[in-house]
Amino acid sequence: MVKWVTTPSVPGREITADLGVVRGNTVRARNIGRDIMAMLRMLVGGELPEYSQLMAEAREQAVDR
Repeated sequence: MVKWVTTPSVPGREITADLGVVRGNTVRARNIGRDIMAMLRMLVGGELPEYSQLMAEAREQAVDR
């Protein structure tokens, strides 16, 4: 049976693998102006820096918690 823990040790058990930090992403809207610019950029393709920045900030905030 696979057990997942977030502590460095489990009393009475042996840790057999360390998978490192698990991260998730969230996308949040900051304001309507940035959302409109992102939608316009989406039409031509490529990276959406407004959303990339929000994702990076949300990820760091989640790790800090």
